[in-house]
Amino acid sequence: MLLFPNAKINIGLNVIRKRKDGFHDLETLFYPIKLSDVLEFVPAEQFSLRNSGIVVDSSWEDNLVYKAYQLLKEDFKLPEIEVQLHKIIPFGAGLGGGSSDAGLMLAGLNDFFNLSLSKEQLIQYASELGSDCAFFILNNPCMAAGRGEILQPVDFSLKGWHLLLVKPDIHVNTKVAYEGVDPAEPNHRLQDLIELPVEEWEGKIINDFERSVFPEFPGIAQIKDQLYEKGAVYSSMSGSGSSVFGLFREKPEWSQEEFGEKAFVWYEELK
Repeated sequence: MLLFPNAKINIGLNVIRKRKDGFHDLETLFYPIKLSDVLEFVPAEQFSLRNSGIVVDSSWEDNLVYKAYQLLKEDFKLPEIEVQLHKIIPFGAGLGGGSSDAGLMLAGLNDFFNLSLSKEQLIQYASELGSDCAFFILNNPCMAAGRGEILQPVDFSLKGWHLLLVKPDIHVNTKVAYEGVDPAEPNHRLQDLIELPVEEWEGKIINDFERSVFPEFPGIAQIKDQLYEKGAVYSSMSGSGSSVFGLFREKPEWSQEEFGEKAFVWYEELK
């Protein structure tokens, strides 16, 4: 089976409170984009996972794709499979690449082996793997709460807008990003703010992690400034970084050199 696990961006991200279990309650809008990895699996005599594209610097036993397979294998008599994962979505970007691989793996195994799991059941399995894995079962715009696993689909579209996304050669440690945030209830609900025209988002729809990440990594803040200079109507960091996206009315002009030779740059017209 051939799958294309796609990335997501965060429209706004409010860190509301720290919980007793050590996690944080969040409020964000997950929005899927076309940037995707390539994931293929076929029945085999024994399990294997091969990696191409961006190198996954860990054993396959630690990979979320393998963990997704093992999670379903605990409850179903799944045969052994051979997996090929071609990584395109960069790591440490706030784009949910690993979570998407896991979520699409669950959905793909369900379809291929006729497990007859409902979306609700797949979401439950996905939530065991990671905070935002469940989103990729639905893969439509969703307001997310809790750790990111409480999802509410919303009638929201950025169709026709042009997205330019830049991930610099900078790694942001998620734990450090959280340590620099002061959790607080937002003044306005994000679900209300996204109903405003995109032209009114700047300064109103914010990512709380920018307050802790930008002083530590000014190169990320610089990319946001560059996107606005290019004519972005709205720009924000996605997740806890380090990618930054801009929304444009028309296709922007850019060159790799503007963002650095090692930066990952992605453009698409949103559908």
